[in-house]
Amino acid sequence: MTDASKAVLEGGPADLPERIVSLADTAAPGTDLKIPFRGGYEHFKATSRRQETAEGALPVYEWWERTELPG
Repeated sequence: MTDASKAVLEGGPADLPERIVSLADTAAPGTDLKIPFRGGYEHFKATSRRQETAEGALPVYEWWERTELPG
């Protein structure tokens, strides 16, 4: 079973609270994700890989950069 509305996050901060996220709240499937975290954003890019999880086979997104919010 596959749930296309969720994704697995790989890499980035070790203390990121969630590794399975809803795509409905962040972006359309296949586009980059921007996750708010500690006064900035963690950016994840879609890969062609999938990972088996308790929620089914989900697309894997890899961390690629962090941006800080002004302030």
